[in-house]
Amino acid sequence: MEENVFVFTGYLIKEGETYTSFCPEVDIASEGITTAEARKNLLEAVSLYVESAIESNLPVIRPVPYLEDPKKLNPDSVIETFRLNIDLDIRVYA
Repeated sequence: MEENVFVFTGYLIKEGETYTSFCPEVDIASEGITTAEARKNLLEAVSLYVESAIESNLPVIRPVPYLEDPKKLNPDSVIETFRLNIDLDIRVYA
């Protein structure tokens, strides 16, 4: 397994004319007009969150409660489950 790689779960949910993407491990959601855009937006949002959490010495994982997870609440609304791989090259400067 690669070093400095965080692996999270992503869900794609169809909502009306758009798609919502959600990462339950960090409780972050995004959206897009297409599935590709929703996935890309979620990847960017999760990357920024993880980078900010590391820089601020905060916990990276902040899981959504079990009963608020869309996969548990309404599994039929989840059209795809995918992996988010966040590769962070962490450097220390003085």
